[in-house]
Amino acid sequence: MTRPTSHAPTLSIPAARTRASSTPDQDQIRRAPKVLLHDHLDGGLRPGTIVELAHETGYQHLPDSDPAKLGTWFHEAADSGSLERYLETFSHTVGVMQTREALVRVAAECAEDLAADGVVYAEVRYAPEQHLEAGLTLEEIIEAVNEGFREGEHRARDDGNRIRVGALLTAMRHAARSQEIAELANRYRDDGVVGFDIAGAEAGFPPTRHLDAFEYLKRENFHFTIHAGEGFGLPSIWQALQWCGADRLGHGVRIIDDIRVADDGSVELGRLAAYVRDKRIPLELCPTSNLQTGAADSYAGHPIGLLRRLGFRATVNTDNRLMSGTSMSHEFEQLVAAFDYTLDDLLWFTVNGMKSAFIPFDERLAMINEVIKPGYAELKAEWLFR
Repeated sequence: MTRPTSHAPTLSIPAARTRASSTPDQDQIRRAPKVLLHDHLDGGLRPGTIVELAHETGYQHLPDSDPAKLGTWFHEAADSGSLERYLETFSHTVGVMQTREALVRVAAECAEDLAADGVVYAEVRYAPEQHLEAGLTLEEIIEAVNEGFREGEHRARDDGNRIRVGALLTAMRHAARSQEIAELANRYRDDGVVGFDIAGAEAGFPPTRHLDAFEYLKRENFHFTIHAGEGFGLPSIWQALQWCGADRLGHGVRIIDDIRVADDGSVELGRLAAYVRDKRIPLELCPTSNLQTGAADSYAGHPIGLLRRLGFRATVNTDNRLMSGTSMSHEFEQLVAAFDYTLDDLLWFTVNGMKSAFIPFDERLAMINEVIKPGYAELKAEWLFR
């Protein structure tokens, strides 16, 4: 394989812009139209829903039955630095998502919660193979989640919020059902499923184990993203792009390992980093989650700041809202505080997300021109009357 660390000519980092007084406040960030491409259904449940579903389904393994304390437990366990405790959090959410009713409810509440946070378009992923314990078929699981998303969209609209949710079907890297899940994703592509994904531990489970699924999706002209460059680094990114042909990189934050910044501020892009930037390959960056997994030690030190200034196709995402105690508004708030971002910066990230979505071009363009840009223009106009 070509060494990704072979470096291209030296460039200069674009200078930080002089900021105007248009730094958005918390309320404006919440009202700003947002696009979310990387969000896990089993990582975003309401704590109260988990408690109620555990009671309804007979699930007896929750660490606490008080919703407030349970929510704190999820965040602390995910932030503990212990992989075992982090994985345990998902055993509880998946554990209560084994019936049709539970899947419909969780999906509907997901759409409602995102819409209330100002998200106008979201792609939410889940692994159907993880919800088979109570006897549901893969088809029944997909149809239940799709039904829940449509119900949540309707409820959001009744509350005065607009959102469109597409599903990404995920196959687990360590398992052997990726071909089956890919075929189901393609089968339901006109009924709420917009793409395919693989997830799970990167180390020891390279995406190349699932080449048959990716080749099938390419033959069917269907979209897919791959979790890569979160924990395993540049080889994972290289394989996802060059062997598998991913449309997007799930996380991709470790592309920073192929960028060198000198003391004088000059920057060198390695060949892989230059390829990712030149090809406009979307990076599904998840700042808070990346802090939990050690990809950065602070928001101010997160690679997203440099990647934005260098013009990568960077997008902002939540990953697991429950485990990270986050939302799209929270992610934007932290970036505004860390980098003095203005509404123009948030619009840039949002348009990047919409450009990179897995829905048809004309529908993406309509969302950008009819929803996103007018929404930000309205917020910017408020500064004229302050």
